[in-house]
Amino acid sequence: MEEARKVHRGKRPVPPVRPADKSTELAESAWAIVLFCIACAAAAGALLPLLARWLLSLPWAPLEGPAELLTSIPEPALTLGTVAVGALAGLLLGFTAVHESLSVSISATHLTLTIRESTREFAREEIAVLFRDGKHLVVLAPDSGELAREHCGLSWPRLIAALAAHGYPWAEEDPYRAEFRRWVPGTPGLPEGADALLRARARARKDSDDADDARELRGELLRLGVVVRDEEKRQYWRLVGRA
Repeated sequence: MEEARKVHRGKRPVPPVRPADKSTELAESAWAIVLFCIACAAAAGALLPLLARWLLSLPWAPLEGPAELLTSIPEPALTLGTVAVGALAGLLLGFTAVHESLSVSISATHLTLTIRESTREFAREEIAVLFRDGKHLVVLAPDSGELAREHCGLSWPRLIAALAAHGYPWAEEDPYRAEFRRWVPGTPGLPEGADALLRARARARKDSDDADDARELRGELLRLGVVVRDEEKRQYWRLVGRA
């Protein structure tokens, strides 16, 4: 009995094992995106011969030469060819869309956004609130500055539920929306250099090929303490920390 007591006394209690924090991974289905693009582009290709014949039936129509050349191809080779070309274009478009799609990793300590082969990670204490602005997911810092603004094709209910499950605050709208003012050239109250950046960004937004330039200029404005929000062709701005 005494020996058993010694053994019992010699045992140390085993601490409970805490389950590791499991992250939630959210991403759009690559196959769904690609197949959707292929289907849409193939359907457009199937309609192309009909459009060409309709153009030729008009008294005057633009692109009459290409339409005549297209309709000179006998059926079913014409329709099969346009569908095949459309499907190939849709495949390329689908791969581009997958590359541009946003994936989100959420844990109790970090939020990670991955898009365009670029990954940005934010610690939980860096984030004050998240909200949806149109088709964009916006992440705000405690000083009201924008940490991220990314186009999001994820299921919003799933994303909001995952954020809530890991303890991240979500707002139904931008808590600083009332602070924004519409930008026009020469607007007073902007930091030095911000007006020139907004002018350059307005020009970049007119050209769809300059989307990366507009994105870079948004970052330059944030470094000056200016947050930008777009509505169609208009730019609205506010200062960080003013609200």
